[in-house]
Amino acid sequence: MLLVALMAVLPMSYASASETLKVGYVNTQRIFRDAPAAVRAAKKIEAEFSKRDQDLQRLAKQLQSLQESLEKNAVTMSESERRAKEKDLNDLSREFQRKQREFREDLNLRQNEENAAIIEKANKAIKQLAESEKYDLILQDVVWVSPRLDVTDKVIKALSEGK
Repeated sequence: MLLVALMAVLPMSYASASETLKVGYVNTQRIFRDAPAAVRAAKKIEAEFSKRDQDLQRLAKQLQSLQESLEKNAVTMSESERRAKEKDLNDLSREFQRKQREFREDLNLRQNEENAAIIEKANKAIKQLAESEKYDLILQDVVWVSPRLDVTDKVIKALSEGK
């Protein structure tokens, strides 16, 4: 009897609780793409790394040129000259690969630093939004969510205002 009474009351209490639950969703990828701080960070990183990127492109062209020259002239070169050019090509190739790897590692590190700062600001904005608009739950990084729960625009706006 008690079990039947509990089962009868449970759906009503659950229904009333779910009606008052206010849930929101924030699309983190949109924040990284659209928030003014994210746009500024991307431009800042691009400026920081543009010279190194240009240097890498120059080195890649030099490497390609050396490769083409070696392939084109290998038949007419002496054995010692060909070996010397192959050694130069291998040395340059190793240098290029090392610089490219260092570039990627440094770039990833800087992007992660900037992303951490953006997420910190976004989390503060999300917390303020949750408190001011009385959200019970705000989610990030879900598989699917109804667009009516998406509060990303509000968070981006709050970040734009410097909150």
